[in-house]
Amino acid sequence: MSGLIEGLPDAVALQCLARVPFILHPQLHLVCHAWRSALSSPELFKVRDDIGVTEEFLCVSAFEPENIWQVYDPVCEMWMTIPPLPSEIKHLTNFGAVSVAGKLFVLGGGSDDVNPVTGDHGGIFATDEVWAYEPVCRKWIRRAPMLVARAMFACCVLDRRIIVAGGFTNLRKSISNAEIYDPDKDVWEPIAELQHTHNSACSGFVYEGKLHVLHKGLSKVQIFEGSEQGWIVEDYGWLPGPMAIVKGELYVVSNSMIIRQHKNPESRRYIASAPSCARRIGFGMIGMGHDLYVIGGVIGPGRSNHVIESLSDVDVLRIKNERHVWHQATRMNRCRGTIVGCTILRI
Repeated sequence: MSGLIEGLPDAVALQCLARVPFILHPQLHLVCHAWRSALSSPELFKVRDDIGVTEEFLCVSAFEPENIWQVYDPVCEMWMTIPPLPSEIKHLTNFGAVSVAGKLFVLGGGSDDVNPVTGDHGGIFATDEVWAYEPVCRKWIRRAPMLVARAMFACCVLDRRIIVAGGFTNLRKSISNAEIYDPDKDVWEPIAELQHTHNSACSGFVYEGKLHVLHKGLSKVQIFEGSEQGWIVEDYGWLPGPMAIVKGELYVVSNSMIIRQHKNPESRRYIASAPSCARRIGFGMIGMGHDLYVIGGVIGPGRSNHVIESLSDVDVLRIKNERHVWHQATRMNRCRGTIVGCTILRI
């Protein structure tokens, strides 16, 4: 990265490049080899992070079409389609999706199709595959596999490392194993196992600086206290339903309403009605900035319709305002239907 900008030290020049919006990076790539190397380097993301100019993009993968991810720029209100995930596994679902170090990670997952490793057909299997998408290079790169193949598991980023826990391995065997990944070293290490498992999918989110793991159908939550302390179990009586974090607060869709959860049930707060969620299933829900996004999903047969309708809609609720009003963002132009992956890419 020598001689990025004539007359400036490279450290200063890199700060100048870091301030350019990501959507213009393809044009910067054309300037010279030195700029291309700088824009593709991990140092650029660290500088953007240090000076507070990182940008957030919504990443979504749906049941239709298979293995396709779309990325939404909330500033330009535009959807972009990235190269297909190069996994050989067909109909991959129930994977983990997170963003760390300026990359999109897709981890594990399951399928009822042919197992590309064994050639078995008709059995439900899980994979240990890990893929990272480099947005600057527009390439998927295979990373070190997880220690245990799993699907329907909790997957979160805590202190710039990825933690996966629970879920199912091959033949839908529930597991309590947990492990942690260092993206800089490309290494997985085991951590303390969950206190209990359950014959249902589990999910995870970081709340108040700690990883929380929930099993569908259970009110108890398992909280990761650190590598030495392991997991503790609490029962906050949280309402069941799709959940998302917005600016550190936890929200749930319950009975077509948006409710702010709290450790003390008496402190729950009604935020807004969610009429679009009344008959909508399989949608994704995530927080970005001050907004709560409800994405895609399907509407099943009902009194007024007799077919399944796959949606590409994106409904947004601004949490920051006292008067909570829904509005529609730009619809996805490729993905539609049940959302199988959803995360925020920070670049």
